[in-house]
Amino acid sequence: MEVVGFVDEGLGHSSYLVDLGDGRALVVDPPRLPLAHLDEARARGLEIVWTADSHSHADYVSGSPELAARGAQFVASSGAGLEVAHRGLDDGDEIVLRDGLVLRAIATPGHTPDHLAYLLLEKHQPVALFSGGSLMVGAVGRTDLLGPEPREELTRRMFRSLRDRVLTLPDDVAVYPTHGAGSFCSAPGATDRTTTIGRERATNPLLQIGDEDAFVDALLAGLGSFPAYFSRLPEVNRRGPRLYGALPKLPTLDLDAFQAHMATGAVVVDARPIRHFGSAYIPGALSIELRPVFASWLGWLTDARRPLLFVLDDDQDPSELVRQCLAVGHENLVGALAGGMRTWRDSDLPVASIPLVGPDAVTGTLLDVRQQNEFVDSHVPGANNVELGALADATIADGAVTVMCGHGERAMTGASVLAARAHTDLRVLAGGPTEWAATTGGSLVCDA
Repeated sequence: MEVVGFVDEGLGHSSYLVDLGDGRALVVDPPRLPLAHLDEARARGLEIVWTADSHSHADYVSGSPELAARGAQFVASSGAGLEVAHRGLDDGDEIVLRDGLVLRAIATPGHTPDHLAYLLLEKHQPVALFSGGSLMVGAVGRTDLLGPEPREELTRRMFRSLRDRVLTLPDDVAVYPTHGAGSFCSAPGATDRTTTIGRERATNPLLQIGDEDAFVDALLAGLGSFPAYFSRLPEVNRRGPRLYGALPKLPTLDLDAFQAHMATGAVVVDARPIRHFGSAYIPGALSIELRPVFASWLGWLTDARRPLLFVLDDDQDPSELVRQCLAVGHENLVGALAGGMRTWRDSDLPVASIPLVGPDAVTGTLLDVRQQNEFVDSHVPGANNVELGALADATIADGAVTVMCGHGERAMTGASVLAARAHTDLRVLAGGPTEWAATTGGSLVCDA
């Protein structure tokens, strides 16, 4: 038996292929298009016969229905209410994967009410726990995704399930979480992707809290905001997503077709590097640079019901853009402008620009669009904090605004949001607080 991990760094999502040692495999919490898992299975000569989801995912579209369409048996919590064909499991239910190897469902509510962890037992001995969104590396799953009303009770259920069902396991049991560093489903934790029961028992700050009330206070106090699409995807997963079989291609559109879709309300997403966007972009376009976290910000800032148009550079990979869009349930992908900005500019159409500047060129309001916990940890003196996800509805004073984040990408996204709201005197700070301090010799502020 061997466990192979797959990580989507942008979503902070881990999934696993378990080589059962008999020519067959189990997959746990696969992404929407589990092509890498299929390739790995093929390379190992394996048939994927089981696919398991630990809970109703809010941060990505599950790939288990895709694997089920290829012949795998899909197992999930009976409490999830899935409409897609599956085998529902309850606490204590077991699946014999092969002789001597059993997968046991353990009810671990908290992150979601229906949450299951999967314990792998070899010859009756626990060897691995697929902990989903319960226990993570240096953290636990957040318990507020269903809103403020049920979050305290879910946090209490998290405390009890960890204490009574997870921490009773032997120290040497390997732990394979689904969420981790970079995931909005996780409380802040470590960067490692896997761990052991013993390591978490000894070092996880939240597991050092023995009092239930104190645990509730500590966990809820450390949770920040999360993307708006988290409220939509559980229902997508419950009903079952559209199946593709293979990664679809992004159409290319000539200028006339591109403009026609713009005229009927399509959103223009410019995925080029921010320096290219800042020098010249289509007025009204939203800047989201194509990088590992593209999907999170696309899902947060755009409505999945709106058709999407894209501007890319020639050397960017449209298939990666499509993969990330589909991962968060954005499927109305109309196409990309053939020739990109070169086509637009060659037609003498209007362009806009937002300059990237250094610390010595900061003027007006300094707007930091990082997450609140990042801002509290360290920020430039005098900066105002409005998280990027809240910027579209925030009141920003008229006049010059310099937008900043940790590196510049989120800041350019924020500046493009403000530009679409008719702010005209905008610039983006290249770099972040560390670069500002190094250049100016100034001291950063910590509010912690």
